[in-house]
Amino acid sequence: MNWLRQHRAAMADALRHLLRSPGNFLLNVLVVSIALALPFAGLSALENVRPISEQMSVEPEISIFMKLDASRDTSQAMGRTIEQVLKQSDTVGKIEFVPREKAFDALKNKSGMGDVLATLGSNPLPDSYVLRLPGFENAMDAGRVDDIAQKLKNQPGVDTVQIDSAWVKRLAALLRILRLVLLFLGMTLGAVVVAVVFNTIRLQVMTQSEEIEVSRLLGATKSFIHRPFYYTGALLGLCAGVVALGLVVAAQQPLNAAIIDFAHLYASEFQLALPSPTAIALLLAISALLGLLGAMMSVRRHLARMG
Repeated sequence: MNWLRQHRAAMADALRHLLRSPGNFLLNVLVVSIALALPFAGLSALENVRPISEQMSVEPEISIFMKLDASRDTSQAMGRTIEQVLKQSDTVGKIEFVPREKAFDALKNKSGMGDVLATLGSNPLPDSYVLRLPGFENAMDAGRVDDIAQKLKNQPGVDTVQIDSAWVKRLAALLRILRLVLLFLGMTLGAVVVAVVFNTIRLQVMTQSEEIEVSRLLGATKSFIHRPFYYTGALLGLCAGVVALGLVVAAQQPLNAAIIDFAHLYASEFQLALPSPTAIALLLAISALLGLLGAMMSVRRHLARMG
């Protein structure tokens, strides 16, 4: 109970000093919230894109199309050749043989052009294979997939080799880059937040220097003197986080109107969703911790100088 009373008194003392100069506090909140708004918006955008990227298959697919004049025996023998290429490349994969008749029937059923295709008189599609490989995480694995495709293309009887999932892999790589950029941006702007709080608490310590000296003469401990400044920094970070989230939510409304119009062109209902309660709590906690960190660094440095 004594511990709770001490913290309650420190909180009341911090609020009392903030109310003495609300204009300065609000200005500092605005500065910090602007620094926090950009990484908050980036995290919100990535959280909205992440479910879509997870639904997409990043498993590379290699389609191998045989020449039209290749016999069925040659086409079926190609399956063993593919297995040998995979073994040489130290790769596992799922091989599916698609006879030309099956491909032709699937084309008629999917395209609705059965009457038109029937007028051709003959099947214009070749035998083919679909090779599905494990997903990869870096450029080295991407190069390995390209090497496999090139080896298959050089095999006798093969007409065309196509990597069907390249664009999905590029999207996954782009999202990884964006995460790293956002991490760097967040760390940089986090340092800005700490610096702003550091300077704010420094000025407050200088303003209250006489009060601090009196408290020391009366036997106040370091923790008793430091605690109100810690709460001031945490409150500054927390309030700035609330304002930053408010700016992000306000910006989403006009942005969603443009996104919905664009998504309709691709028969999609995608739009930016508001951060989840868990994400909001986490972002506010990070904001408060940044404020607390800046306050701790400032108080310990400047009160140590005061002796």
